[in-house]
Amino acid sequence: MPEVMQTRTLKASAIVEVPFHDVDAMNVCWHGHYLKYFEAGRSALQRAFDYDYREMQASGYVWPVVEAHLKYVRPATYGQRIEVRTELLEYENRLKIGYELVDCETGQRLTKGYTIQVAVDAATQELQFLSPPVVFEKLERVWAR
Repeated sequence: MPEVMQTRTLKASAIVEVPFHDVDAMNVCWHGHYLKYFEAGRSALQRAFDYDYREMQASGYVWPVVEAHLKYVRPATYGQRIEVRTELLEYENRLKIGYELVDCETGQRLTKGYTIQVAVDAATQELQFLSPPVVFEKLERVWAR
């Protein structure tokens, strides 16, 4: 009989209000700003397992984003409150984080996507093909709660 692996996940969210300087003359958020909103959600997710950017740096690793994918469904507009929902999709070899941006009032999906970050040793600048042990340790602490 095959061994069944239990998949564990981690989710977080952040609320963003679309500022005036993010919209164009048609009152629509410029497409490049959605990555800023992803960043707000990614930071919330990383804080959820105590591995935000300060902790990453202190652990001796930097985690550049090497890939980003966005699918625009509906436009965001000035003053709109958006919930940035994030989920940790992969963590063994890289951090793959899924995103869903939804309107806080209606719950309608505006955008979805993902980013991929890889660990790089800060001292040697060498790419790590496995996530450093600190990632597993911090996630285990959260899942043990």
